[in-house]
Amino acid sequence: MDDRMCNIELNNEFRLLWEQHVYWTRIVIMGIAFNLPDLDCSSSRLLRNAPDFAEVFCRYYGRKNANEFGGLIRDHLIIAANLVNAAKIGNIEEASRQECKWYENADDIVCFLNHINPYWSVKKMKAMWYEHLGLTKDEAIAILTTRYCDSVEIFDQIEQEALMMADCFTEGILQQKYN
Repeated sequence: MDDRMCNIELNNEFRLLWEQHVYWTRIVIMGIAFNLPDLDCSSSRLLRNAPDFAEVFCRYYGRKNANEFGGLIRDHLIIAANLVNAAKIGNIEEASRQECKWYENADDIVCFLNHINPYWSVKKMKAMWYEHLGLTKDEAIAILTTRYCDSVEIFDQIEQEALMMADCFTEGILQQKYN
């Protein structure tokens, strides 16, 4: 396969992973909000996103770095679920604590990404991750406060932002590969 096709395939992989990330996150938020019987299954599927990301990273950064990134993404997902659970029951103190952990985790992800690839700038990555967290929080709040139409509008933004993140991941790898 020529380089151009490999580059398109890489971008498609990241786009699929980010789409799955945000769709399964939404499904888990709804499962928590409405006590849906498939919450455990949906949560398990969402957590599969972390090793799926790690498999792509392994091809470019080795198993150790891939596992570290996968662990950071897994933590990101678990913290988000803890945040939604705390918000649902009205535990403002715990929700605030989880939100702080969530942003600290985003900072850890950004620093890690920049460490393995200098083309992923801290400033750009931090802005993207913070936007991702802010939109996801807004989506969860809209669902928990029964503003369902708002949650759908927010999700449209989340989806677009996720595709931008996927493209940024691809661009960084390609810049590192060809420079």
